[in-house]
Amino acid sequence: MNAISNDIEIIKTKNTKINDVDFDNLKFGSVFSDHMLECDFKDGKWQVPKVVPYAPITLDPSAKIFHYGQSIFEGMKAYKDTDENVWLFRPLDNFKRLNISAKRLAIPELPENYFMDGLKALITVDKNWIPKKDGSSLYIRPFIFASGKGFHASPADAYKFIIATAPSGSYFAGEIRVLIEETYSRSANGGVGFAKAGGNYAGQFYPTQLAIEKGYQQVVWTDDNTHEYIEEAGAMNIFVRINDTLITGPTSDRILDGITRKSIIELAKSENIAVEVRKISVAEVVEASKNGSLKEMFGAGTAAVISPISGFGYKNEDFELPKLEDTFANYLKKRITDIQTNKAEDPFGWRYKAD
Repeated sequence: MNAISNDIEIIKTKNTKINDVDFDNLKFGSVFSDHMLECDFKDGKWQVPKVVPYAPITLDPSAKIFHYGQSIFEGMKAYKDTDENVWLFRPLDNFKRLNISAKRLAIPELPENYFMDGLKALITVDKNWIPKKDGSSLYIRPFIFASGKGFHASPADAYKFIIATAPSGSYFAGEIRVLIEETYSRSANGGVGFAKAGGNYAGQFYPTQLAIEKGYQQVVWTDDNTHEYIEEAGAMNIFVRINDTLITGPTSDRILDGITRKSIIELAKSENIAVEVRKISVAEVVEASKNGSLKEMFGAGTAAVISPISGFGYKNEDFELPKLEDTFANYLKKRITDIQTNKAEDPFGWRYKAD
């Protein structure tokens, strides 16, 4: 595929919103930058992307996104270091996963240079929107949805690829309490749990709402068949520390192959932290909590990076995690964020200069 950087049309907004933004008090994903990338699939091929002012989208009522749910997305961040350089974290992994999701939902796969060149063009235009405050970043949301018309149940003939960005503060503040799910399932074998499909998240909202009503912030999802094995925590991958071993479940049809998850595994191994990628049962976690060998649980994902879990509920019983001074969660989060923000060396080649 030939380079397209010079072919990307850039239409700048006439009225910037940046002066109205309080960058010291940013909620996650609620303030949006001046521009977005837009690219249409029609006549059997992806058209050349363009950068345009951030604005509402007009769709026909019969657009298939509304009826058959062909919608996928990614989550990324851009960081600015003290020298005003802009960095991304493993963006090619996001691109590859977007196409894995696209294939599963019968959406046309996107050319790599359309994604990468479009992303860099957008970030260059909105570079001033990247916050500098510690813990903040420019959250990046690439997504593709069916824009083609028709009520017939079949893949659409037109799609829209958009990248929108939002300067954001920290996703989670402090530790969270979780409820281990015994009834509902996030996904099933042979399904789309491994894809970042919008419907996966829509299906989580109701069980999570029930957990919130009981005093928890998130649900820990278990396997769809027996509900005996821990799989994910809310919209994050989950890690459990028993003694000094870090354990996380293997990826499957049901579990998203998280980029932060992969980074934690690789980083922990490089730091001589014992890591096991295997099935972990609820019974094992409960027993470890009772005998004192359960030291930590935390969620891992792009938005939060690492979100410590302070306690969990299961079968109407609450279990507390010990209060440790030196945790794997805090150590690994700092190591990853220091790499992301160019405060530390990157021996893994994860950091990508975007400007």
